[in-house]
Amino acid sequence: MPTLMVQGTTSDAGKTTVVAALCRWLARQGVSVAPFKPQNMALNSAVTVDGGEIGRSTALQALACGLAPHSDMNPVLLKPQSDCGAQVILRGQVYGNMEALDYHAYKAEAMHSVMAGWQALSARYDVIIAEGAGSPAEINLRANDIANMGFAEAADCPVLLVGDIDKGGVFAQLVGTLALISDSERSRTAGFIVNRFRGDLTLLEPGLEWLSVHTGKPVYGVLPYLHGLVVDSEDSVGTSGSSDAGALNVVVPVLPRISNHNDFDPLRLHPGVNLIFVGPDEAIPPADLIILPGSKSTRQDLRWLKQQGWPEAISRHLRYGGKLLGICGGFQMLGQRVDDPLGLEGGVGCTGGLELLDMATRMVPGKQLRTVSGTLSPRIAESMPVMQGYEMHNGVSEGAALARPFATLGERSDGAVSADGQIAGTYVHGLFDEPAACDAILRWAGLEGQEKRAVDYQSHRQHQLDRLADQVEQCLDTDRLRRLLQL
Repeated sequence: MPTLMVQGTTSDAGKTTVVAALCRWLARQGVSVAPFKPQNMALNSAVTVDGGEIGRSTALQALACGLAPHSDMNPVLLKPQSDCGAQVILRGQVYGNMEALDYHAYKAEAMHSVMAGWQALSARYDVIIAEGAGSPAEINLRANDIANMGFAEAADCPVLLVGDIDKGGVFAQLVGTLALISDSERSRTAGFIVNRFRGDLTLLEPGLEWLSVHTGKPVYGVLPYLHGLVVDSEDSVGTSGSSDAGALNVVVPVLPRISNHNDFDPLRLHPGVNLIFVGPDEAIPPADLIILPGSKSTRQDLRWLKQQGWPEAISRHLRYGGKLLGICGGFQMLGQRVDDPLGLEGGVGCTGGLELLDMATRMVPGKQLRTVSGTLSPRIAESMPVMQGYEMHNGVSEGAALARPFATLGERSDGAVSADGQIAGTYVHGLFDEPAACDAILRWAGLEGQEKRAVDYQSHRQHQLDRLADQVEQCLDTDRLRRLLQL
């Protein structure tokens, strides 16, 4: 079945959005299409319909196709736990933890999962749009490559190379990448897409003509820089918020292993929220609400919080009446301790928590992966609005604090709320996606004014995907694309 791979000259060249755009463009024409990413390294992931997990950006591309995310779409997911090690997830399930050198040697085996996932998708869909990772010209990683040209060669599919002109040097990016790949890889590179252009296109056209003549390969088009585009990212933490002096200040520490920070995308769009991410060694600003986010290495990130002075800042914040919310790993940090007797998230050991909720967490084998729905506790919102999201964690928390749950999920409870109502925690990711739940949590945190309502984030995502597909129609050579896809 036809497969087209989109690779980039650099990380963040726009591969994810180009694949999403192509997927939505094809789906709008009634083409049976699915996304595929052989290998992804990211701490933002999504629960799949078959009970696994894949990179969040691939799940966005599935949405562009009108599909539920499936583990076949991202058969290898690496979730970094340190600078030199990661959790390896094969076809949605945890395989184990590996150091970088060990995984580099293991890639030939991981390729079996890659090809099995691609073949399974190819049996179900007419077209596959695959996304590379990083750059195909990373010489040190080319041996046993499974993420870029290694997969393209194995699948015998054409490649479109994307360069980001907004970074500068796009012609050097494209020509240099071609120069550093093999003859067979160069032959399967069908052409180029220039991404994130702003300005007068006529000034760029002489360069595009030169590029085609110099390389003998066509430019499929130039995609514009889309202002205000907010879509699920792999790793980059975006910042934005209201400039209104009356906005609710929401402060989030950027943990070294922060995970699923897409949780905060609805807050980035909220007209009544000023969202502030605080990185290492940055001053901690005054806040109405502090949110401790998810973490892939809870104990290590807990130690980092303490080193950065967050316990003192949180204590001061609570004394002045501020609210504190922990999500997943951030929720675990609020307890008395986090125990990892098997070293599932790093070294074996136990780390003292922030001691703000009477509970303790123990890491156990068997990651809990599930989509959930339920209602917020009346301790958070008297109207008990519906919330939806997903769980993705190893930890099991126990203690008296859980007798005051944050939410009810069917027949079970989730999370905890302190007796004074200032502190709350939950295992649910995506809790801000539902507008009613988002507004209720923000009112608990102190947001006032009915005119400041949450954006319907799911509708927003669909609109952004349509914006991307519109650019394919307007800016790319769609006739050439159809020929490349054998349509």
